[in-house]
This record gives sequence, structure tokens and C-alpha cells, in this order.
Amino acid sequence: MSRSTSHARALGRIGALLGLALAQAAHAAPREAAPRGALLAEGLAAFARIETEGRVKNPVLTLIDYALPSSERRLWVLEPATRRILFHEYVAHGRGSADPDHPERAVRFGNGVGSLRSSLGTFLTGEAYTGMHGFSLRLLGLEPGRNDRAEERAIVMHPADYVSRAFRLQTGRLGRSFGCPALDPAAAPRIIERIRSGSVLYAGGPPASSRARAFSSSRSSAPSWP
Repeated sequence: MSRSTSHARALGRIGALLGLALAQAAHAAPREAAPRGALLAEGLAAFARIETEGRVKNPVLTLIDYALPSSERRLWVLEPATRRILFHEYVAHGRGSADPDHPERAVRFGNGVGSLRSSLGTFLTGEAYTGMHGFSLRLLGLEPGRNDRAEERAIVMHPADYVSRAFRLQTGRLGRSFGCPALDPAAAPRIIERIRSGSVLYAGGPPASSRARAFSSSRSSAPSWP
């Protein structure tokens, strides 16, 4: 069997499983938002590609949708084999990615050291460790020029008080990280433990046209988002 055939079959199998899982979740909990279709498709394609390469050791897919504001839950952890949505939680974006007038919105993304920006694209999770932020997770960026400096930038998943329920209730949004996908301390240990050691994380953002409008706007109003 060719690699392209294997890739297509893997994508078809995973797509069918996750499509059913999301439909079941929506039926069981109508108020539980599912990932938007384009993000899900991109994430599934990334998962299938990495699985075909034999690099997936923990078969779960984490999706982050930076097109949504930080006041909304925009991280999902999906488990294809059991057709379950395991987590749907809040996640922060980088300080360098935020619109100064609308800090809950991420409008810039990057890979540069010192940029404080969130990176988009496909990551493979590494090992968990206990560091300055507590129980954290290393991330390996797989896309050259887009996120491959994640380790050099110390981009990791970690808990942060500025993602906590108390902070959200006080401000109506999350605080911002130095580029890391920071989580609510109440949820971080369970998520990190579940996705550690060889699972796929895919981060998507708003369409490029929307980001371009945000850059060129007079900032007299919020950016236009689909």
C-alpha cells in the first residue's frame, strides 16, 4: 500500500469517527460548541499525516481555535478511537498576538524568539515536567518557519492564574502569555496528563484576510471576524 493511500484511509477513518463523535456530543449537550468545520478538517489532515509517518504514540488530537476570543472555550481534546470529546477548555494566547484595543482577540502569529506571539500549525507533544509554572508539557513544532522554534522559545503548555475562573469572572477574558498555550490551573493537570508523549496538537487562527484587515484598520472598531 502506498503512503498516499494509507494517508487517505487514515484521514477517512478518523474523519468518520470524529464526525460521529461531534454529532453525538451536540445531540447530548446542545450548548456545547463543536470545533468549526475548517479547523476540524485541518486538524484531522495533520493528525492523519503524522500518524502515517508513525510519530503518533498517543492517539488523541488537540485543537486550538485562535479565531475565537479568549472569553470563549477554544481548546478541544478529541479521542478518535473511543469517539469522545475529552476536554473543552479555555486557553490563552500570547501577548504579542493580541490586538492592543481588543486583547481578547489574537490577530498576529509568529515563530520568532522574543515575539511573545502564539504560533499556528501542527505540534507533537513531548514529555511532561514540573517547572516554574508547575506541571507543564513540552511542545515540538513540526512546521519549518511557522512553529519549529517552539523549543528554542520555550513554548510549552502550562497552568496560569490568568486563565482561572476567578480571573475570567473579574475581567471577562483571559490574560495573555509569552506565547504559550496556557490553561486554567483547575484543568491543566488532567489535560497535560492525557495528551503528553506523542499526541498531535493543531492550532488554527482567523483567516488571513481577517488578520490583514485587523492590521490595516484604524482600530476605531473591533476587527471583522467570520
